[in-house]
Amino acid sequence: MFKFKQKYKDFIKPDEELKEISNGSFKDIINGRFLTRKKVLKQMPFIVYLVVFGIFYIGNRYKSEKIYQEMIELEQELKNLRFESLTTASNLMFISKQSEVIKKLEEVNLDLVESLEPPLKIKHRKSVN
Repeated sequence: MFKFKQKYKDFIKPDEELKEISNGSFKDIINGRFLTRKKVLKQMPFIVYLVVFGIFYIGNRYKSEKIYQEMIELEQELKNLRFESLTTASNLMFISKQSEVIKKLEEVNLDLVESLEPPLKIKHRKSVN
């Protein structure tokens, strides 16, 4: 009947498979000859995928560590600024006390005198039209 040409080999002959396996030596690995074998060449797209994936993984790890270090630095700066804010508020409260204001006025030699009378409330009557 009809004879079809086989484009692809469905089976590898046992002697070819044994030849391909038995040729592996340390010398082949060192000089890179093992990379030219059929089995390795068939797996090359997957190997490239793994290498690219590994590079992205390593880059992501470095980026996350850098972000983590920045976060620690910003937390420390926030802590220092919080302490500075509390200290400044405390100093402002102390300076604005009436006794401290009088001491500062005396140091500057202004002719201001403390009023001994309490302030008066001024009430405004609503006019009815």
